[in-house]
Amino acid sequence: MTRHLLRDDDLSPAEQAEVLALAKELKAAPYSCHALEGPQAVAIIFDKPTLRTQASFTAGVAQLGGYPMLVDGALARIGTRESVADVARVLGRMTSAVVWRTFGQERLEEMAAHAGVPVVNALTDQFHPCQLLADLQTIEEHKGPLAGLQVAFLGDAASNMSHSFLLAGATAGIHVRVSGPQGFHPDAAVLARAQEVAGATGGSARSVGDPVDAVRGVDVVVTDTWVSMGKEEEAGERNAPFLPYAVTTDLLAHADADAIVLHCLPAYRGKEIAAEVIDGPRSVVWHEAENRLHAQKALLAWLLARADAGGKPA
Repeated sequence: MTRHLLRDDDLSPAEQAEVLALAKELKAAPYSCHALEGPQAVAIIFDKPTLRTQASFTAGVAQLGGYPMLVDGALARIGTRESVADVARVLGRMTSAVVWRTFGQERLEEMAAHAGVPVVNALTDQFHPCQLLADLQTIEEHKGPLAGLQVAFLGDAASNMSHSFLLAGATAGIHVRVSGPQGFHPDAAVLARAQEVAGATGGSARSVGDPVDAVRGVDVVVTDTWVSMGKEEEAGERNAPFLPYAVTTDLLAHADADAIVLHCLPAYRGKEIAAEVIDGPRSVVWHEAENRLHAQKALLAWLLARADAGGKPA
């Protein structure tokens, strides 16, 4: 069976650790892996705005010896001009993998059901697993072994980043707290799944209403824009309820003295994060952005190795 990464818990704890270990190796030796030599093509589809995803996947595919086949979602009109299933059948015959940044999770799942090659979630409205691999790599680089660390995500706790931190963090054995205003809490099924995973790894997953309680004593503080793509019309009404969740110097004072700060970008200084925090000494945001490249290369190589083995773990 072909392996995919559609959501964070598609990787077991051991598999997640394997990908992160490979990412560390590839960061040290960027051209040591030739998983896509040929060059083999990887379809990279964008239905949403992008900078880091496009830059990291195109550079990463090239560094693996492959050809990044960029597909403009506005031109392809997948699901409108032709069905997701038909697009999947076509791309699966021309490429070795499909990377898709799109809206509904169901679109990605349909692509995976019909492509016959690994499909990677480069962001949906529900999950952002590639970002989490980069975030975990960054956290491990700066804080050491992941298991047992405490991480707080502040802002829109109903967002794809909140959901992915719950799932990926629990998989890594991290104690994850997500915190947002009333009406912006995580999906109950995602939280329950994260708690189930955490029960096996020794981590934990909680939704905490008060932002000070959420960050108290944590090793890592994470935030993201308060307005996700496609919800720009809600920007004005979100400001007031989200203000207490802004990562400021005052709020950060409740975290561990050596806590680091992450933001997946783009960032809006003076809103979800203060300029002096994101540009200050505790920010690892630029390391985090770079690690998208290394983590995604590792993921593609890992998935392709299992595709070559008939989908069975190596």
